[in-house]
Amino acid sequence: MKLLGAHDHRRMAWRNGGGETLEVAIFPADAGIDAFGWRVSMAIVAQDGAFSIFAGADRTLVLLDGDGITLEVAGRDAVTLSVDSPPFAFPADVATIARLRGGTITDLNVMTARGRYVHVVERCVGPRMLVAGPSETLLLLGVGATVEASGERAALGAGDLVRLAPDERAHVSPAAGATWLLIAIRPAG
Repeated sequence: MKLLGAHDHRRMAWRNGGGETLEVAIFPADAGIDAFGWRVSMAIVAQDGAFSIFAGADRTLVLLDGDGITLEVAGRDAVTLSVDSPPFAFPADVATIARLRGGTITDLNVMTARGRYVHVVERCVGPRMLVAGPSETLLLLGVGATVEASGERAALGAGDLVRLAPDERAHVSPAAGATWLLIAIRPAG
């Protein structure tokens, strides 16, 4: 189990220059934003605008904080996300416009290189025992959640994630009534 603390996330400009993101994890570790197998980041969105395009990638977005956001993804009906909405999956290589429903929001983005990796993001409630598959990486996000794995214990604060290695077992205990996010990433096929 590896704690990915909020203070360690890499701060970088959006590809389209419209804002800033915190890169939480990327694989391979030395990959740039054009050559990743998978990438997890958090962004603060303060104004309406276009999403950056990532050729050949699939994306899932989860609203973590704020009044909501409406996404207009080319070829689909507009969808409005709130902090209670299920994760929203869409191609990262099609035109997407974001419109804020109120003030600034914070979102979580998970992207995988299409055909090489796949991912699922799940909003969870209550405690749970997890076992990562032999070629699977699990990441957990949840303010106030405690994760126990491999004889270690980590309490998650705002922006913290825990990364589980393949075949690792963990028990997640969230704060009372709180939701937490499970991100599962594995090779395609």
